[in-house]
Amino acid sequence: MTKTFNDRWVPLVGKEELVVFDCGFLGFALFDRLSEQGSFYVTRLRTDVRYQVVRVLSEGAHYQDALVKLGLDPHHPCQHPARLVSVLWRGVWYRYLTNVLDPQRLSAQEVCSLYRRRWRIEEAFLCTKRLLGLTYLWVGGSNGIQIQVYTTWLFYAVLTDLCAQVAALLDVAHERISEEMVYRGLYHYSRALQRGSTLSAAQYLADNAKLLGVLKNQRKRHRERQQEEANLWSQPAAQPDAQP
Repeated sequence: MTKTFNDRWVPLVGKEELVVFDCGFLGFALFDRLSEQGSFYVTRLRTDVRYQVVRVLSEGAHYQDALVKLGLDPHHPCQHPARLVSVLWRGVWYRYLTNVLDPQRLSAQEVCSLYRRRWRIEEAFLCTKRLLGLTYLWVGGSNGIQIQVYTTWLFYAVLTDLCAQVAALLDVAHERISEEMVYRGLYHYSRALQRGSTLSAAQYLADNAKLLGVLKNQRKRHRERQQEEANLWSQPAAQPDAQP
């Protein structure tokens, strides 16, 4: 079943595009297909997968970034090399795989960050269903349903892009921006336009971020996590030239 599903979505991934998926999809054949068509992936390594470290690219007190050969069984090897980022987080080692072999193109920290964001799609489903009204279908015909679904997702794409612009203006991470309050802030922006405002939507929301509640408050656990991450990646890293 997984192979059939892979046959459907893998050809849709373009060259130089990157996909993030959970280790439930892990398979050497999938890795090789993506590499051969010039696509990139980020996933998590299962504990039962055997590998051999080919070269350590960099390492610190709590992480290691290395090129590896996957699959030591000569009958079922992975044909293409991979990169393994191992991170010690709260006493547990987590290991992530990617076929982006150049750390200058995708750093070890970015690999971990991308995988952690894989569930953003669930947040997108929540937003479109609860906030944008896709929980209910307002028509019964298939054409009307498709129109509602497509227009809702198109609007969500515009909303996401607007949130990214506001985040850039405020110089904060995208996750700090509340999609709901940006959406509700559009009403106030429309009233401002009627009063003669010449500001763009992003600039208006950024200028009134505190008043409109656009910027999420950081809780203590969020600040603690950020500090832990900063400590993890700030450790001095060694960059050996020779293979281990």
